[in-house]
Amino acid sequence: MNDSWPALLLDWYRAHARVLPWRNPPGAALPADPDWPYRVWLSEIMLQQTTVEAATPYFHAFTARWPDVAALAAADDGELMQAWAGLGYYARARNLLACARAVVADHGGRFPADAAALRALPGIGDYTAAAVAAFGHGRDAVVIDGNVERVVARLLALAEPLPGARTRIRAALADVLPPGQAGDLAQAMMDLARRVCTARAPRCLACPIAAACAGRQTGAPADFPVKPAKKPRPTRQGTAWWIEAAGAVLLVRRPAKGLLGGMLALPSCDWRGGAAAPPLPGPWQLLGVVRHGFTHFDLELQVAALRLPARPELAGDWVAVAEAGEGLPTLFAKAVQLALAQRRDDGTMGA
Repeated sequence: MNDSWPALLLDWYRAHARVLPWRNPPGAALPADPDWPYRVWLSEIMLQQTTVEAATPYFHAFTARWPDVAALAAADDGELMQAWAGLGYYARARNLLACARAVVADHGGRFPADAAALRALPGIGDYTAAAVAAFGHGRDAVVIDGNVERVVARLLALAEPLPGARTRIRAALADVLPPGQAGDLAQAMMDLARRVCTARAPRCLACPIAAACAGRQTGAPADFPVKPAKKPRPTRQGTAWWIEAAGAVLLVRRPAKGLLGGMLALPSCDWRGGAAAPPLPGPWQLLGVVRHGFTHFDLELQVAALRLPARPELAGDWVAVAEAGEGLPTLFAKAVQLALAQRRDDGTMGA
């Protein structure tokens, strides 16, 4: 691999960098704001498994409501989980609070600059630690996400599949890392991967580092990085219960640990596929099935409804039917939409 490519890529980045609310302009000194690393960290947690377009409004909302890590550390768990609804992967939200509280308790409300100290915080792995060190503190850390992996795997035409190839990718980047510009180089590769070195049909003729790319020389750059064979994803089944009484529907708080932990939801079984008894007896109406994909399995959630003249004594919160879907995770928002559609169309569910 030609070692001149970082300088060529940085030149391209200075002309083409995306403007993002958590990103420092290329070549500029870091902001003097002591809460800048907090903003970088918050964005990185949001961007895990989430697109820039989806994360941006959440980032603005969070920084307006919780402008620094101390404010976030003091947030109510339920309020934060509700504010997170729609971003998915709710363990991130639980770790968000745990990390903010650890930074306040153990680091005086300031994110450490050392990658090892960052990795010791809840919810921070190798990538996020390097990102906060480089983007938030200007450290010479090697930042590697999926976009960076794609660019470097193509530059090297790595035949070894991921994740095994990551050791070579890290070593190759460490060898060419320009001092003081680690953050810019990583973000340049991310922008290149988004705009030019795309997963499918890479635009090699527009690439500023095409001459250094061994993958392009093979004639099939899209074959890199090599991915391991996919394992089949299992499908689970479960039931959610829509219990309506006096113009309201019952919502419950899911257990703090586990999938969608701490989130408001319709009452539901454990999704293990066995027969599940509803929360109370009655003439339940089966409304249909909603489907949702989690990291390691797909879920088919049957939705059953019961309409009662008065509210039964059940644990949870009664919420106006018109507001039932607000702040729920995507799975249960789908279930609510199904129930509301049936409610409009099916006379047995009321008007």
